[in-house]
Amino acid sequence: MADIQLGAHTIRSHGITVARFHMHDWIILVLLGIIDIILNVIEPFHRFVGRDMMTDLRYPLKSNTIPFWAVPMIGIALPVFIIFGIYFKKQNVYDLHNAILGLMFSVLITGVLTDAIKDAAGRPRPDFFWRCFPDGKDFYDNITTSVICHGDKSVIKEGHKSFPSGHSSWSFAGLGFLAWYLAGKIKAFDHKGHMAKLCLVLLPILCASLIAISRVDDYWHHWQDVFAGGFLGLFVASVCYLQFFPPPYDPDGWGPHAYFQLLAESRNELTLISTNSLSIDPTAIDSMYIQPEGRNYLVSRDSTLLIDEMEAGVGMRMR
Repeated sequence: MADIQLGAHTIRSHGITVARFHMHDWIILVLLGIIDIILNVIEPFHRFVGRDMMTDLRYPLKSNTIPFWAVPMIGIALPVFIIFGIYFKKQNVYDLHNAILGLMFSVLITGVLTDAIKDAAGRPRPDFFWRCFPDGKDFYDNITTSVICHGDKSVIKEGHKSFPSGHSSWSFAGLGFLAWYLAGKIKAFDHKGHMAKLCLVLLPILCASLIAISRVDDYWHHWQDVFAGGFLGLFVASVCYLQFFPPPYDPDGWGPHAYFQLLAESRNELTLISTNSLSIDPTAIDSMYIQPEGRNYLVSRDSTLLIDEMEAGVGMRMR
């Protein structure tokens, strides 16, 4: 179906109304953020690490190719920037609000799941030897052969957080959501065979994949950690996107569910008012709608006049 508009629904005109409708969702987001902070503070499970296991944990201790601070910039700030760019073109606050809300849920749910699994699993990183013995002098328990670390406690703590990869999960959660969002906006699956659209959709996935691969190159993660983190982030991103938007291959995949509900409700209200209070021919109203697949949506270039008529009709009924 065509990219229809119901007038301009901007932040100024409808922003507060939309935000109030999702107030509980924003509260849940704050709670998820607090939970994630707590999960990063608590001590992870210190899995047994013996002398014989050190063969696979002697990789060099390197700095991060992609710093920690860069992950939210790439996985959150970049998608938000693109979403706002589309908003300034479309002037649809329903699309803006649902896209940002879905993105934040995708990232924070992924963050909570990732850090909870990290703390519970306690898998040592590939560079654990140098975290445990920074001077290269290793000590083990004579009976259990368990390591007796003498490195920095915070570095050792971080060394028990290998599975799954947080860089991978966060990148795929944010950029995976962006890929879904772009697919809907540019109608990538419109059966017209434009591969350029598909390449654009896959670009965020490529970026997330390169971030994930860097974690193996830096010896901060095993390949299983990266694979699990990427899968987790992409899965959560898919669920969160489909909670707010139709699938990109749907004829209405360009907009959020809330927007189409608004169109249907506006049509029903206008029909009711015109029938009971105004001298508007109901057949004329129906001509302002298209009905794809049995659904009714309003098509109007100047919905302000229609809304004014609706309000006037309500006022006449109240007198």
